[in-house]
Amino acid sequence: MEESYVLQIKERQFSDLYLCFCGYAKCSPGHSFGPAVRPNYIIHYIVEGRGSYTVDGVKYELEAGQGFLIQPGVQTFYQADEKEPWSYLWVGFDGNRAKGYLRGMGLGENSLIYRSSHGERLKQTVLSMLRHNTYTASDQFLLEGLLYSFFGTLSEDMDILASSETNTGSLYVRRAVEFIQNNYCNPIHITDIAEYVCINRSYLYTLFQKELGMSPQEYLTNYRLTQAAELLVITDISIESVALSCGYSDPLVFSKAFKVKNGITPSAYRKKDRKEQRENRKKNEAKLEGL
Repeated sequence: MEESYVLQIKERQFSDLYLCFCGYAKCSPGHSFGPAVRPNYIIHYIVEGRGSYTVDGVKYELEAGQGFLIQPGVQTFYQADEKEPWSYLWVGFDGNRAKGYLRGMGLGENSLIYRSSHGERLKQTVLSMLRHNTYTASDQFLLEGLLYSFFGTLSEDMDILASSETNTGSLYVRRAVEFIQNNYCNPIHITDIAEYVCINRSYLYTLFQKELGMSPQEYLTNYRLTQAAELLVITDISIESVALSCGYSDPLVFSKAFKVKNGITPSAYRKKDRKEQRENRKKNEAKLEGL
């Protein structure tokens, strides 16, 4: 048995992310749910006590401050501890971007267990959801805002516990690479990348060497120079403009770096490409004449 407070949402006005239900429960010793398959995502957070969560044959022993994700279509089972039964809150949700938002926090697939130190804030957010239990337009918008607030609180200090070091490392590297690809044209530094993914420079360096076989600086430089080479081929903008477009404020520094990577200067690279294009056009014209 459990003492629970539940809100079910029957009408939805949003599509990207929307609340399906939420609740808070104090469980009796040994109280369980499942095995069952749910049609949407559910995030549980343990406020007090202990319990276990079983998914895909793997059993996780959990305690207060930890939580778990249930994915749609996946059979799960969870049970309160016999001696220290848990109290937990939960938020059920879905939407076109639900999976992407979870992935952005590091949750999903094999990363189902997490820890957060903001239990009281999460609890108050869910209690606020429970209070807005009408189908008025006002409450619908308030619930949508509270759902995003719940995600925001989790994202502040979420620590993924069930992932292997490799998976977690891959997540950090993926986020760092995305940051580089979106900001290479700006004068960013490795410190900026490390701060963005919330790890120190030393650990970022270790992860890049392990995952990509190069340092973050090498990746950033290679990406900038690869983009520069493309601009030299497909545009006629000046070398100075190419340098600025790829994050180099000093054209001389850019030219030296480009020569180290490609063996020739940017201007020589452009001339060589233009010559090859002319020669290829002549070859193609000759072939066409012979048809």
